[in-house]
Amino acid sequence: MATHEKKPSKKIGMALLYLVLGLIAVFQIYPLVWLFFFSLKGNSEIFGRSPFALPENWLFENYARVWVDGNISQYFFNSVLITATSVILTVILASFVTFAITRMKWKLSGTVLLLFMIGYMIPIHSTLVPLFQFYRELNLIDNPLSIILAYVAYNMPLTIMILMGFYRTLPREIEEAAVMDGCSIHRIFFQIILPMTKPVLSTTIIINMIYNWNEFVFVNTFISSDKYKTLTVGIQNFIGQYLTDWGAIGATLIISIIPILIAFIFLSNRIVEGIAAGSVKG
Repeated sequence: MATHEKKPSKKIGMALLYLVLGLIAVFQIYPLVWLFFFSLKGNSEIFGRSPFALPENWLFENYARVWVDGNISQYFFNSVLITATSVILTVILASFVTFAITRMKWKLSGTVLLLFMIGYMIPIHSTLVPLFQFYRELNLIDNPLSIILAYVAYNMPLTIMILMGFYRTLPREIEEAAVMDGCSIHRIFFQIILPMTKPVLSTTIIINMIYNWNEFVFVNTFISSDKYKTLTVGIQNFIGQYLTDWGAIGATLIISIIPILIAFIFLSNRIVEGIAAGSVKG
């Protein structure tokens, strides 16, 4: 009798859960839908009608105009190049450091970890002037390498923190068996440990990608030439002193969102696996 009474209440509970999740999904997706419709309008329609109304004239030419005339194609390529290079370097270097700290025994491992954690606490804005002077002495101002180095340096501490939780769950018996079979330290890392960390690597990749793709301060400070600007800075071209092309800005924002959405769709399952695996010890 009790089991029959629990079934309707369980169904009601599941229905309420799906209702809440559905509402959350609507609130999450609606801004993207609104931005897409916004990108298909002109200034007169944006300010002359309700901001929530559908476009009266669907201006798909906004996308063609920003891609060709607005130089967004160049900014997009720069963003992809800088983001991909920075993410790859950050993940590889952070994996080296994490492996050395968690899987190898040496006296200064704790000190090195402490230095990286101190770096995580330094605000970005407090380093802009010293970095600018440093890059100027090395002739790296207005050079994509300055942005890549800054991204790698600032993303290393967080990436190491995420990787450490996972590395500490890996059984040492695997490495001991590899050593007995004659594997070198390099083969152990590249052929055994690194492939085992794919779930958590996906988590660090998407986190680093989102930060690098959306970053503004470093690019705006160190880059002045249009040929090296990224999307976040290049969007300012559509903001004038007396007139701002809001439809073009909306189109640029949609273009800039697409790579992040694609990456998240393909890596979302891996992200959950990485977080779950890194949070459970043993």
